This record gives sequence, structure tokens and C-alpha cells, in this order.
Amino acid sequence: MEIAPVFQETEVTDKPKRRHFTAQEKLAFLKRADACTKVGELGALLRSEGIYSSSLASWRRARDLGELDALKPKKRGPKAVVPDARDKEIAELKRALAKADARAKKAEALVELQKKVSELLGIQLPKEDETP
Repeated sequence: MEIAPVFQETEVTDKPKRRHFTAQEKLAFLKRADACTKVGELGALLRSEGIYSSSLASWRRARDLGELDALKPKKRGPKAVVPDARDKEIAELKRALAKADARAKKAEALVELQKKVSELLGIQLPKEDETP
């Protein structure tokens, strides 16, 4: 009687996911790490949680400086620039000016059209310096 070997398929991802800890998780881990008093106990805790000693050191430094925000995960990428109120007002004024220019061009085109229609129909329009 022969026993067939049992193989388990393991799935390997292309790129491992980065772990992120919340500030509460970091503070809780720091409390557990501070409670370690025996030789090798802290190393065993770090291995069991899969945390590097450099991370523990930076978390302790941030906690000692009172930087609880430093314990939160940092956003990646460039920081968002808050637009200045004057820049916003300038942009609004530029939009209003462009809108007014477009209306003025339409009005001038209509006046020109009225002049051409009056010439075709033989209607005498008052001159620009005369009042009707």
C-alpha cells in the first residue's frame, strides 16, 4: 500500500502589501514592549509580531517627544497646497471678464448684423453721434 504525497498550493503575490499601524496599535505595542523585563523577552515579542527594532525605537522617540501625530501613518506623495484667497478672487475675476468679453463680442456682432439688414432693406439708421 503506497501513500500519495499531499502537496499544498501556496499563492505568492507579486508585491507584498505594506503593513500600517494605527497610533493606538503603536501605543499598545509600546506598552507591551515596556512591560518586557526578562532577558530575550523583548526580542521574542518583536519576532512574534514581525516588527523591527528600528520601528520600535522610532515609535518610542515619537512617544517621548509627545508627538502622537508622528505615530500615525504618513500620507505619501506631495503635500496639497491650499490656494490663497487672492488667487481664488483673481481666478473668479478673470472668468467674469472673459464672460463679459464674450457677451460684448456677441452684442457687437448683432449690431453689425442689424446694420447690414437695414442696408439691405433700405432703412436709414441714425448715426452714432445722433440720438434717435
